[in-house]
Amino acid sequence: MSQLHSPALNTAFKAARRAGDNTLRAANNLLEFKPDSKAFNDFAAEIRSHAAHTITEILREAYPDHRIISADNGGELTGKGHEWLIAPLEGESDYLHGSAHYAVAIALRHKGILQDALVFSPERNELYTASRGKGAWLNGRRLRVSARIEAANALVAAGFDRENDSLLNGLLTRTAGVRCEGAAVLDFCAVAAGRRDGLVRFNLHPCQAAAGALLVQEAGGIVTDAEGNEHWLDKGEAFAANPKILAQLLHIAAQHA
Repeated sequence: MSQLHSPALNTAFKAARRAGDNTLRAANNLLEFKPDSKAFNDFAAEIRSHAAHTITEILREAYPDHRIISADNGGELTGKGHEWLIAPLEGESDYLHGSAHYAVAIALRHKGILQDALVFSPERNELYTASRGKGAWLNGRRLRVSARIEAANALVAAGFDRENDSLLNGLLTRTAGVRCEGAAVLDFCAVAAGRRDGLVRFNLHPCQAAAGALLVQEAGGIVTDAEGNEHWLDKGEAFAANPKILAQLLHIAAQHA
């Protein structure tokens, strides 16, 4: 069964594949520059900009009337019409350090409702897709969130800053472990695929969260903000898991607020 359930996903795949392949090839050229040098930083910025341009060009050619929003272009969500949320190089720091933990993420909203999502991991050649009501998929395989029911046995993907030290300590003592990696969207993918049992993330741009969140939802999980509400995209924070684990994660968060 094809995992590209809509024309929008086919277009997103074309854009993500081209941008991701270009980014993968460019990684070899980073070795020519001294880390932290101006030339290195300029080239890194050029890679991200080129990926964004590639995606935008393909999306606009297919859908000239749609809005395209990224962290770099300063666009804001309106909840009106069609809106593409793109993260051309999610996990940029990992990419610049030679890690495979980065991805291209593209999501489509219509009148404020997420409809389609695609995440492409170039190094691992993993393609995650989801369409509303049609499930979540990884390279043609249907995804389901973890069936684990006890937080004490759960492995949680997380992203924190110093303001969340108390919650981090709470999770470390009441779960099986916490994993903090760079690319937020790949943490959502890991939850959708059952590789992680839950997710706790703060300081998210909507473009970092949208595609991954729909994947989790279509894989049978729930995404909320720290208070258990549906404002996660606006507030820039997300808790994601199956219903039983999510309830326990939210309880831990409430105790460490």
